[in-house]
Amino acid sequence: MADLFRAVINFIAVIAIPLMIAVFLLWGISKKVRVYESFVEGAKEGFNTAIRIIPYLVAMLFAIGVFRASGAMDVLVAVLAPVTELIGMPPETLPMALMRPLSGSGSLGIMTELMKTHGPDSFIGILASTMYGSSETTFYVLAVYFGSVGVKGTRHAVPVGLIADLCGMLGAVLICRILFGL
Repeated sequence: MADLFRAVINFIAVIAIPLMIAVFLLWGISKKVRVYESFVEGAKEGFNTAIRIIPYLVAMLFAIGVFRASGAMDVLVAVLAPVTELIGMPPETLPMALMRPLSGSGSLGIMTELMKTHGPDSFIGILASTMYGSSETTFYVLAVYFGSVGVKGTRHAVPVGLIADLCGMLGAVLICRILFGL
């Protein structure tokens, strides 16, 4: 069962991105959209947005640095480790799960450390990379994008984003445990 599941996941991984690109191109062409020109225009807008969000990005990265340097991450990991063991999540991956909603680069650094320590094909390595792909940098997205357009009240965006991140993390644990036959 785990081998079949692994084969299906590998097949999907190989074809997913090329298939998505082809679908977008064909959809645009079928709707008589000038696909290349639209892409270039979107890239221009993306560059202008990047310039507007730099102050929010600097503030978010500073706050993350303070959080990690203060030892708050280590305290939070120590408190939550017993809970993660109950759901089959190795405590070593908890910093990854906690950092991911805050920072893509911070969580990428943690994932890289885990892979150097445990190996990229280990349960922890696969779990960390699956968590990385299954969740979003919620606070980064809210700070940068809401800040760049002047949204002051996020209303339900924070709780919904964090619930989605939690579902992504739990889904990653479930899928990886199935893949490893645990």
